[in-house]
Amino acid sequence: MNPLIDPFGRSIEYVRLSVTDRCDLRCFYCMPKGFNDFEAPEHWLNFDEIERVIGAFARLGTRRVRITGGEPLVRKGLPGLAARLHALPGIDDLSLSTNAVQLARHASELRIAGVQRLNISLDTIDPQRFREITGGKLEKVIDGLMAAKTAGFSPIKINMVVMKGINDNDVEAMVEFCIEHSFTLRFIETMPMGDTGREANAHFLDLHTVRKRLERRYELVPGVMPGGGPARYMRVAGTELRLGFITPLSQHFCETCNRVRLSVDGTLYLCLGQEHKFELRPLLRAGVDDDALNTAIREAIALKPERHEFNDKPGQVVRFMSMTGG
Repeated sequence: MNPLIDPFGRSIEYVRLSVTDRCDLRCFYCMPKGFNDFEAPEHWLNFDEIERVIGAFARLGTRRVRITGGEPLVRKGLPGLAARLHALPGIDDLSLSTNAVQLARHASELRIAGVQRLNISLDTIDPQRFREITGGKLEKVIDGLMAAKTAGFSPIKINMVVMKGINDNDVEAMVEFCIEHSFTLRFIETMPMGDTGREANAHFLDLHTVRKRLERRYELVPGVMPGGGPARYMRVAGTELRLGFITPLSQHFCETCNRVRLSVDGTLYLCLGQEHKFELRPLLRAGVDDDALNTAIREAIALKPERHEFNDKPGQVVRFMSMTGG
């Protein structure tokens, strides 16, 4: 079967699957304080529907699936879904993005279910600053990270959104923490996703300046990491630490974009920074057969735009990050 190729010649081999738009933290750049306008549970794709969609993507050449949210571990029965996705022919890379608050309880069963890699959202290891950013308790995240190490996950990637005047002074402490525990550390620029993202964008920090600062303290040499994402990696000489730089604004990577996002309600979002979308739930609940589902996915991929417009039109994306999926 012909692979999924978008109008700009990019092969779509990566689906980021949101299993919920809910979260047990309230990071100010992701979800507004007091927000409760979540998708109704009856609109969520059930596990059978999710398996059908991911199975269709696999038939069309997709090899990577990342389970995201909101916070995916608030969705009941998630390890069971992970096992079903891992068993699909063609899916050879199943990973999970999580804030790790509930990871201590689930790490072992996720590993057994076939999740191979973890990305952990963690913007600081200062307990008070963590509470200010997320409203949560840092010790729960640390417990989750240690449980993931014990369960044998490798690599474990830490995602740090670096914000000027918020947590930029924590960069070196995060580097040392990740050296100590053999984690990978990835720095991410803020993005103007919805009102919350635009508020956070007031604290935007070009990661080029972060890299230059780190070069004054560490010797950085070129490095590589497995995965389907956009990070550019360096390694801290004399250690195994890889530092990734994800720069959607200062140095966008749209020309190599290989991914789409499936939201909890079955909407395919074709670009994080655009409103192009295709709704699959109505087709699934109308009894679409496999051939028609394959055709619908191809029609969706044909809508994928060439690039985001975060820099040119920062106000155009009104949905929050938690609504889209990480």
